[in-house]
Amino acid sequence: MSIIIKTKKEIEILRKGGRRLAEVLYKLKEKVAPGVSTKELDTYAEKLIREMGDIPAFLNYRPEGANKPYPASLCISVNDEVVHGIPSKRRILKEGDIVSLDLGLRHKNLFTDMAITVPVGNTNTSNLKLIQITEQALQVGIDAAMAGNTVGDIGHVIESFIRPHKYGIVEVLAGHGVGRAVHEDPHIPNFGKKGKGAKLVPGMVIALEPMINLGTKNVTIDDDGYTFRTADGKHSAHFEHTILITEGEPEVLTKI
Repeated sequence: MSIIIKTKKEIEILRKGGRRLAEVLYKLKEKVAPGVSTKELDTYAEKLIREMGDIPAFLNYRPEGANKPYPASLCISVNDEVVHGIPSKRRILKEGDIVSLDLGLRHKNLFTDMAITVPVGNTNTSNLKLIQITEQALQVGIDAAMAGNTVGDIGHVIESFIRPHKYGIVEVLAGHGVGRAVHEDPHIPNFGKKGKGAKLVPGMVIALEPMINLGTKNVTIDDDGYTFRTADGKHSAHFEHTILITEGEPEVLTKI
C-alpha cells in the first residue's frame, strides 16, 4: 500500500477543485426532473466543468479490471443501480425514481470526487428514508475520519449506524484515497473493525462513499462492464465526499 500525503500547495488546489465540483453537482441536482434523460444530465455536467476550465475525471477513465474506458463524464445510477450507471438518451427519469449522481473533477491535475442521491419529483417514504440514512451514514464516517484513527474505525461506525435499519451494505465497492489519481490507497470499506487497517494521518485525502441497499448487500454487474445493481432489484442510495485529514476535525473539500 502506498498512501500519498498531499502537500500544502496540493491541498489548496484540491480545496478549489472540491468547491467547483460541489457547485456543479448542486446545479445538476436542480436539473433532475421527470422526463429528463440521463444523457442530458451528463452533457450538462460536462459543459459546466469545461466552462470552468476543468476536466471531467471519469470521461475515458479506465479503472483497474475494466476492459474499456468509461464513456461519459457522469456516473448516473437509477433505482436498483448502485453505482457507475452509464448515461443514455433512452433512459428517461420518471416520477418516483431515485438517482445517484456521481461526478469527478480534475482541477490543475488533481482530482476530487463527490456523489449525491436525489428523488425524481415525489417518491415514496421508503426511498426517502433510504436516502436520508445513507447521507447520515456518510456524515458518521466523516466524523470518524480523525488523525490517529484507522480505516477500520470509519467502516465500523458506518456499519454500526446502518445495521439497525436492516439495510444491505455493499461490500464489494468502497471508498478510497484520491488526489493525484481518481483512485489511490487506502481502500475504505463501509464496514470494518475498530483499530484495523491503515492509520489516518494529516495530509491524507480520501473519498468516503456509503452505498446502501434497501434489501440484500449483494450486487450484480451489467454486460456494459460498469453498472452495478442490487441482486434483488431493490433500490440503492449513494453519497460521497472528498475529505482532508487534518490535525483536528476532518475537512470536507467537496462543499460550497
